[in-house]
Amino acid sequence: MAFTRESALDVAQVLSESLPYIQRFAGKTLVIKYGGNAMTDETLQAGFARDIVLMKAIGINPIVVHGGGPQIGDMLKKLNIESKFINGMRVTDSDTMDVVEMVLGGQVNKDIVNLINRAGGKAIGLTGKDSGFIRAKKLFVKHQAEGMTAPEQVDIGHVGEVSSIDTSVLSVLENSDFIPVIAPIGVDSEGNAYNINADLVAGKVAEAVNAEKLMLLTNISGVQDKEGNVLTGLSTMQVDNLIADGTIYGGMLPKISCALSAVNAGVTSAVIVDGRVPHATLLEIFTDTGVGTLITNKSSEA
Repeated sequence: MAFTRESALDVAQVLSESLPYIQRFAGKTLVIKYGGNAMTDETLQAGFARDIVLMKAIGINPIVVHGGGPQIGDMLKKLNIESKFINGMRVTDSDTMDVVEMVLGGQVNKDIVNLINRAGGKAIGLTGKDSGFIRAKKLFVKHQAEGMTAPEQVDIGHVGEVSSIDTSVLSVLENSDFIPVIAPIGVDSEGNAYNINADLVAGKVAEAVNAEKLMLLTNISGVQDKEGNVLTGLSTMQVDNLIADGTIYGGMLPKISCALSAVNAGVTSAVIVDGRVPHATLLEIFTDTGVGTLITNKSSEA
């Protein structure tokens, strides 16, 4: 790509203005949950991979956690395995769990690893089974069917929640200049595998490694007020109030809860990022405005 003198000066100006952000984040760990359009659009895929490699090259330590629900659904259809959901969560019997492991730990994970490696990085794919670093326990959901007087606790199979994170394998990779790419599969003490929500895994990993920032890529512009305006900076207290008054509800609640938990556990900030924007991760790190909703314990921080 040829630059004119003016465009080259613009690039130089942008690079110069990024210096304080590079100084702020150098040596720090960022956990990025990768999903949505950013994970399925080829142009956004390539941009994301380059962004991750750039972070590592300037001294930031990125850890990528990815989802894969649509890819799991597509494979189950091909294998004529029916998908059943309770409260929005996939019922995961043993056959479905085999597919989850094949798709998340195999196809999707290795595709992301390959993208980052092709962009010049050194990525290593992991699941929670590797060294048992994501310990899980079975997740039960409460469900109240029509006609029931009270909700019942339902076993939805191999769906889990995080019990603990062993950070030793992540430390080894970080100190060896590798970029961890994590599939959200955990394992219990008996070796049983569990599918875990990727946002939840990203949040718990961020807490465990004392990350500077948790970034959750999604397909929306951020948390919105009741008039549809994006709220760019929120304190944890403000988020609690928005949940209480019904502004934040439905599908956004689990993601916000994950972000809140991480910040309350010591992660400096968490941000809901619009992954449909090219180079969204870099815009979030290297600009004041960002491309989403930042959540922090400091109400003055934007």
